[in-house]
Amino acid sequence: MKVAALISGGKDSIYALYKAQQEGHEVVALVSFVPRNKESYMFHIPNIEHAGLFEKALGIPINIFQVSGDKEFEVGEMKAGVFWVKQEYKIEGLVSGAIESNYQKERVDWMCGELGLKSIAPLWHIDKEKYLHEFVKAGFKAKIVGVFAEGLGKEWLGRDIDAKAIEELKKLNEKYSVSIVGEGGEYESFVLDGPIFKKKINIIESEIIWEHNSGIFKIKKAKLS
Repeated sequence: MKVAALISGGKDSIYALYKAQQEGHEVVALVSFVPRNKESYMFHIPNIEHAGLFEKALGIPINIFQVSGDKEFEVGEMKAGVFWVKQEYKIEGLVSGAIESNYQKERVDWMCGELGLKSIAPLWHIDKEKYLHEFVKAGFKAKIVGVFAEGLGKEWLGRDIDAKAIEELKKLNEKYSVSIVGEGGEYESFVLDGPIFKKKINIIESEIIWEHNSGIFKIKKAKLS
């Protein structure tokens, strides 16, 4: 099936794209939304301004839409963008990285129904620990670029997602109920390389911004190699 993939640059959206390709779908377009509202319920925020790098990194054309990200408007804004992509690329389905969030999944499903597209969510209700280990074992390289939960301190910013990090996330889950995949907004990630990458993303300059017990690893400059 010819499909587009919603991507933010985070691990879930990139791995969902990977799984969709493994399932035989032809991913012909990437779709990203850049919200002005930093409190958006639907859209990823940290380093979304670098989403354009994934066009050459993955070898798939990307379509980036600027949106308000306000709760009462964001689903309609997303629908308008995906409608344009459907017309432009003749897609039949849309891939998303939803794992457990009914809020996001229900809205993507509704939008796809309205547009006559199949909603494809390869990670829906996946075993979260198994998924993280598979992500690392497959060769994906990702950093944690935002932390917003008790137990996740400044030292996590810029940290690689690897086997050691997964074990520590499991302990934080036991102590603070932090989702080990961060789908509740506990942390955000950014993927730099992996088995589906044509070019690697290299971080040239970065900055850690920390305030009120949460923070962001801001990518200020990056290039492909």
